[in-house]
Amino acid sequence: MAVEAWIPPPVLVTVDLVILTLRSRQLCVLLVERGEDPFRGLPALPGGFLNHAEEELMDAAHRELGEETSLGPAWVHLEQLATYGSAGRDPRGRIISVAHLAIAPRLPEPVAGTDASAAAWVPVEAVLSGEVELAFDHRLIVADGVERARTKLEFSSLAAAFCGEVFTIAELQQVYEAVWGTDLDTRNFYRKIQATKGFIEPAGPARRPTGGRPARLYRADPDSVLSPPMIRPAPSAGDGGEREEK
Repeated sequence: MAVEAWIPPPVLVTVDLVILTLRSRQLCVLLVERGEDPFRGLPALPGGFLNHAEEELMDAAHRELGEETSLGPAWVHLEQLATYGSAGRDPRGRIISVAHLAIAPRLPEPVAGTDASAAAWVPVEAVLSGEVELAFDHRLIVADGVERARTKLEFSSLAAAFCGEVFTIAELQQVYEAVWGTDLDTRNFYRKIQATKGFIEPAGPARRPTGGRPARLYRADPDSVLSPPMIRPAPSAGDGGEREEK
């Protein structure tokens, strides 16, 4: 009896992009409005199918970013985040998405490209809370991207990139609060920053605000690995508040 040759099921590959920045002291994600079915009119992450079998994933990610938002490689550095392949995640068939992440300061207002009706920065809290409904499983992808960004702030000097060339510790604290999504104790934060070797150093005379005491200015090593890391506060059991680190 002849054995039928096994035919692999058809599987398509897409790339999705989680682009994060700060706007008005809020962590925001770049979303586009889908211009075609499925989920026409719903917000979604920028992304799309590979053009051909030989197209590299990173090339496809940068191409989609340019086509849907007008942002190019000069604006963002993309890294692979995770792969999403649950059956039923896309009503068009079995489609696997390789998500990419970028966290960058001072990104411009996006301009919708050929594959999107609109593009905008949206606060991640509105996405994670479900206030803004996203197409496909994109809320899960955003959540994973935000978690990666929060971890990066624990172990690298990324937060300083969102400040000016020189900054106050209060300005740096505002970045951590925006990305981590929680208020921080000022004295505890100052102590941790000062204990993290090589992160910041004094930079010139103090800045005198309107009223109050002058604020000392600092600069940071943009490529430093934080030691010890700036571990974020964890919610305490039962009340949803912060657990003070020892």
